Amino acid sequence: MLARMLSAASALVLGACSVIGVRSGTEEPRFETIGQQGAVEIRRYAPRLAAETTVAAATEEAARSEGFRRLAGFIFGANRGQAKIAMTAPVAQASERIAMTAPVVQEAAAQGWTIRFFMPARYTRATLPQPEDPRVTIIEVPGATMAVLRYSGAPGAGAAATQRAALLAALQDGPWRPVGAVEDWFYDPPWTLPPLRRNEAVVPVTPR
Repeated sequence: MLARMLSAASALVLGACSVIGVRSGTEEPRFETIGQQGAVEIRRYAPRLAAETTVAAATEEAARSEGFRRLAGFIFGANRGQAKIAMTAPVAQASERIAMTAPVVQEAAAQGWTIRFFMPARYTRATLPQPEDPRVTIIEVPGATMAVLRYSGAPGAGAAATQRAALLAALQDGPWRPVGAVEDWFYDPPWTLPPLRRNEAVVPVTPR
């Protein structure tokens, strides 16, 4: 009886968490924390597979929405074999320069964003289904040491830019220096309450 009561209570808690957007049991890429610099955590990630797409859009929020739609289609069955692939966290977003074509309508057309879903660890290149959408590609993300600044709240363009700048400022004096572009990592669905959201500004680093 007690076991059934605990199981029912657990189901109710998980259901409530789902309604307000709290993640439960979502796989994340494995990492090892190897240091701390103030609020910045230094993590070592192993190589991992990812599905990614590059989107040209007027705003980064619009690019994120379109990129999420394409990648969600892939993991929900738009792939060879029509396999369902478990959703993982985070969703990564990085600024990308897109080659211009003629005619040039506006400068903003040169700006794009790469959106990336990390694949569950059980997949290899050989076993991961291939996407049907030619705009979605499978890549191997190499292992890397990353500096990570975590923050909550709605991840609008202004908030994300502020946190990217804060991450780089925190690394100006210390044992780690950035060696690449800053990315945004988002862990929660859009309906998650802002105070409960987990967002991260992330940049690859190397010892000074």
